[in-house]
Amino acid sequence: MADNDTTTTNSVSGNGKGAAGRRANAARSSAARGSARSSRASEGAMKKQIADLKREVSRLNRALADQAEEAQGWYQSATERASSLYSGASGRASRAARQLRSQAHSVSETVQQNPGTISTAFMFGGVVGVLIGMTIARQSAPDPDWFHRWRR
Repeated sequence: MADNDTTTTNSVSGNGKGAAGRRANAARSSAARGSARSSRASEGAMKKQIADLKREVSRLNRALADQAEEAQGWYQSATERASSLYSGASGRASRAARQLRSQAHSVSETVQQNPGTISTAFMFGGVVGVLIGMTIARQSAPDPDWFHRWRR
């Protein structure tokens, strides 16, 4: 019964839980308004960051596109240079092959017409090679000492 009296007394006088509850509710709503303001502020900051990030991404995309164009131009010029070098080398190789073929044909005709002359030239070259080899062998240093040890 004492509990009932206290509650009644507090509610009648207005100094009890009712006033404290209203103050707490007011503080809570004030905090809610403050948190709503802070959430709006943080939302605005996030929107600003997102906009900054979008600008940065678009700037990076433009830079990548510029670099891709530059690389494509470099690739095309390198391809053109390689193609021109290949065609030039191909033409030179073709001319050299024709020249070698004509020279080989003339040598072949000469050998067929003069077989004795060619065999004499080869024999003369072989004799000269042997003489050069013997001269070099006489001028070289004597065998090293370790070689003589094994022959004894």
